[in-house]
Amino acid sequence: MALSLLNNASATGAPVRWPGGRGEFSAAGTFGGAAVSLQAQLPDGTYADVGTYTTLVSAGRGGFEIGPAMVRCAISGGGASGMFAQVNLTQPAPAPQQTF
Repeated sequence: MALSLLNNASATGAPVRWPGGRGEFSAAGTFGGAAVSLQAQLPDGTYADVGTYTTLVSAGRGGFEIGPAMVRCAISGGGASGMFAQVNLTQPAPAPQQTF
C-alpha cells in the first residue's frame, strides 16, 4: 500500500492516515537546500519528525516503524520545488490479541 504525501509540491503537504506498522518514506524533486521530513501527529495536535532516517536533504528513502497516526511530509528551509513524496507499508502492525 502506497500513500502519496506530496505531488509536484513546494510546501508541506496535507496529513493522511497511516495504518501502523513498518514503512518506507521516499522523496524526490528539486530540494534547493530544503529538508523534507516525514512527520506524525502528536496527541496535542502538533507534528514531530518521525526520525533521522526519514529526514532527507536529497532524493532518497528511509525506513520507519510507528503505530497508527496521521502523517505528513514537511518541507523546511531552502527553495524546494517539484517535490514528490510517499510512504509505503512494508509490514502491517500485528492485529490485537483477544483474551477471553
